[in-house]
Amino acid sequence: MLIYSLPLVSVNRHSSTHVIKPLEGIRVLELGQLVAGPFCGSILGYYGAEVIKIEPPNIGDPLRIWRHLDSDGQSPWFRSMGRNKKSVAVDLRSDKGRSIVKELAEHSDVLIENFKPGTMEKWGLGPDDLYPSNPKLIYTRISGYGQTGPYSKRPGYASVCEGMGGFRFVNGHPNQPPVRPNISLGDSLAGIHAVMGVLLSLIAKDKLGQVQAKRTGQVVDIAIYESVMNMMESVIPEYDRFNEIRQPSGTTVTGIVPTNTYPCKDGKHVIIGGNGDSIYVRLMNAIGRSDLTGDKYKVNADRVKEQETIDSAIAQWTSQHTTDEILTVLEKASVPTGKIYDAKDMVEDEHINARGMIENIQVGSEEDGRGWNLKIPAMSPVLATTPGSTQWAGPDLGEHTNEVLEDILGMSSVQLKELEDQGIIKSKSNCQVE
Repeated sequence: MLIYSLPLVSVNRHSSTHVIKPLEGIRVLELGQLVAGPFCGSILGYYGAEVIKIEPPNIGDPLRIWRHLDSDGQSPWFRSMGRNKKSVAVDLRSDKGRSIVKELAEHSDVLIENFKPGTMEKWGLGPDDLYPSNPKLIYTRISGYGQTGPYSKRPGYASVCEGMGGFRFVNGHPNQPPVRPNISLGDSLAGIHAVMGVLLSLIAKDKLGQVQAKRTGQVVDIAIYESVMNMMESVIPEYDRFNEIRQPSGTTVTGIVPTNTYPCKDGKHVIIGGNGDSIYVRLMNAIGRSDLTGDKYKVNADRVKEQETIDSAIAQWTSQHTTDEILTVLEKASVPTGKIYDAKDMVEDEHINARGMIENIQVGSEEDGRGWNLKIPAMSPVLATTPGSTQWAGPDLGEHTNEVLEDILGMSSVQLKELEDQGIIKSKSNCQVE
């Protein structure tokens, strides 16, 4: 194992000077589509892994044509999700295409897939098919319900799994239908959990190697509903001990007061978290309601009993002031408060930009009729010495097909042309995007 001795100094994540990234030298084969698997690959690639994305030759990952499309027929969402990846267009429906992917897996450290359980086995690409030739492979699987159990064969989109994981029940307003957030939250949580599984397995690989295990790789089994369920805090323990089922609570959090969303004079809303005991006193003094302090409101359990009175008093004050006025008063009193940001607010915010959390990448070039800049979110965590970064936008379909098959599998130009003529692979020049 190499050990680097580097100074513990902050590094600009946009610096052109090469710095070591923590996952350099790790090759990831991504067979996932849409959000969960590709988000895992995006994070790994951001921190230095080589990510080879396998896509069907016709339209590629469906995310390429989801939501708004640019003039080149591709979605900005894919340009963000596909950052730092190498696109290889291979037809997995063909025997030869599957053989090519199997060879690539033999030369990879990590494989990511988020197909319905059983699909990879049907293609001859399951763990049992790959481990004989690559016992070091970390085989990462993301599905709705996991690879085992009575529900494992069910199709499982994040929208459904957010329900089973408990999130949809508590997210909403009392006596109204559960509310869906306008993002694929379950998929993204599953992607983050998959990254955690990969990193844990990389550490375990070294430990297994030290005891001379025959197989140092392992299967990482991620269920979307379990990734959501991990976020449910005390919902299950409280049910077990008190037979209490936590209900949806609108803009508040059950049993914690005050923490809520309050109306402003300018038609906007602010979030105020005044639930710490000393913070609460500062909040009420700042809004001129010191009459709502003292023994009756001293600790959270006391304030829960008086929630309606407290929230009404705060809302009455906020509704008489603009958002900026509220922030000025409460920041001076050291009370956690903030605006509710939309996309424009995030892109323009000075703090977000000072932290380097908005990146600009170029899509295509002026020579090919594109060359526009695209703003995308950077990724967390921020590592001081080995930071991640975006090196290029999500690639065109098949942009790296020839490069990868030549460099890794040693294919000749003649072999590549034969495969392309047979429709098994496609390179960028022959991948048409409608």
